[in-house]
Amino acid sequence: MNAEEEFEDDYKSKSEIKREAQEIKKIGEKLVNLGDAALAKIPMSDEVKEAVTIARNINKKKDGYRRQLQFIGKLLRKIDLAPIEQALLELQMHHQLNNAKFHELELLRDKLIAGGDAGIQEALDAYPFLERQKLRQLLRQVAKEKKLEKPPAAARELFKYLKTEIDQNQ
Repeated sequence: MNAEEEFEDDYKSKSEIKREAQEIKKIGEKLVNLGDAALAKIPMSDEVKEAVTIARNINKKKDGYRRQLQFIGKLLRKIDLAPIEQALLELQMHHQLNNAKFHELELLRDKLIAGGDAGIQEALDAYPFLERQKLRQLLRQVAKEKKLEKPPAAARELFKYLKTEIDQNQ
């Protein structure tokens, strides 16, 4: 391989460099927008943590926020981003998993409300640790509230019961 071919392998266009910088800046913005608990799970240097903390305290409509994001991007370009990207991906997957569980519980609750005794039997087949008597009691309350056109407090109570029981037993 001669010097010209080696130069072509290492060459990055100005546009490519800018795109990479924008992607890194987006990672920095994701870090700034995370909550305290999620941010604590991200492996990063003290310098990056401090820069992210400062950015969180700056009004997002001000120019200083934009400059702080650029500074975070500059700091991130100097380090290995793989652990940070992996941690962000894990947080996103955890969030998606929680959403899927939530929607599954909503569907189960709606099936119970619509199905009556058949719905209870279906739920007990899928989750044998649920209490038949408790489910019947909650479903009676749901029906009563619907009849009286009251807010769905019993439906919420049913959802809470399903969530706690399923979380405890899985």
